Amino acid sequence: MLFSLDIRQLTFTEPAFLWLLFAPAVLLAVWFWHLVRRRNDIHRLARQRIIPVAERFALLGDLPFWLSLIAASVFLILALARPHGPSTSVRQGGIDLVILQDGSASMHVKDVEGSRWQRSIKFLRVIGDSLSWTNDRIALALFAHIAAPQLRLTKDPNTLFFFLDHLARVSPFPVESETTWDTNLELGIYWGLRLIERDEEIHGKNPNAKVFVMVSDGESWSGEVEKSLKKAAQRNIPLFVVGVGTLGGGAMPIFKDKNGKVVVDPEVPLISRLDRPSLQRIAAAGGGQYFELERDGDRRIANAIIDTGKRLSPVLDAETHAEDLYWRFILIAAAFPFVGVLFLRDRWELWLQAIGAAVVLGVLSVAVW
Repeated sequence: MLFSLDIRQLTFTEPAFLWLLFAPAVLLAVWFWHLVRRRNDIHRLARQRIIPVAERFALLGDLPFWLSLIAASVFLILALARPHGPSTSVRQGGIDLVILQDGSASMHVKDVEGSRWQRSIKFLRVIGDSLSWTNDRIALALFAHIAAPQLRLTKDPNTLFFFLDHLARVSPFPVESETTWDTNLELGIYWGLRLIERDEEIHGKNPNAKVFVMVSDGESWSGEVEKSLKKAAQRNIPLFVVGVGTLGGGAMPIFKDKNGKVVVDPEVPLISRLDRPSLQRIAAAGGGQYFELERDGDRRIANAIIDTGKRLSPVLDAETHAEDLYWRFILIAAAFPFVGVLFLRDRWELWLQAIGAAVVLGVLSVAVW
């Protein structure tokens, strides 16, 4: 929500207190009288006194201090009159965040905390914590050689964290399955688009900005990636890529056949490394940005993605309602004496100001508690 206040249309629920403004008006007239007297005295002294050095006089002396007290009394009286002003709140649209989580065999590699899969789930929790969940929604799809949508677009954080709790330890794609030993990004993006289309079929078109977030190590790409990226670009959906893993890499898991024998595929590398260049190219082609979990930090990545989505989200509507300005006027009144202290010279005036500030703080503390 973004707020704007029109001061020109102030109204007061207790207008009887406005008659008290007569007192600061009289004090203001007295202040101007003292100002004129001071100016006349300065001119008279400058003409009549003859001294060997040029004598300088402060233009206003301590008069700004008393003027600040008069201004503070004005705002206190206005606060007593209970001011209200029409304020406009602009309702900003949310974001639809579609998570494309790599679940292939290389995500079992343990070159980061736990495994790459466990590290990814930990990051997804940070994204869930960073969303406002007011108008925001999130969906989750897993992909390897095949894709498996896990969660439709929802605005319920409990649903997301329920799935993350059950996916925390290991990918639902077993290492024993041949389809796990491939990373088909094209199919992952396709199902991301399908989740959005299915939501529009059920609930109608939603004004939220759409954002894809792919979490992967980039190993063993297949599929027509460029074709899927063009489909996402046609719908103005940027693709952010989050790399998980290290450049040093780690040992790939062992693949066994139905009889329990170890199968060695010469096309499958023994060591899996983070494929940073390919992930960077995909992020650039998808109109998003590339991040790395072990380099950029979970919270920073989540905030950067969400902030970009918020900037893409449209303004939904504006609502006008009455805003209570009592405490704003109280704070302004309390600020004026502190400004006036800067012009004080006499010690007794400083003590007077300190005592007054203590009294005001005591009254405010009683009013608040």
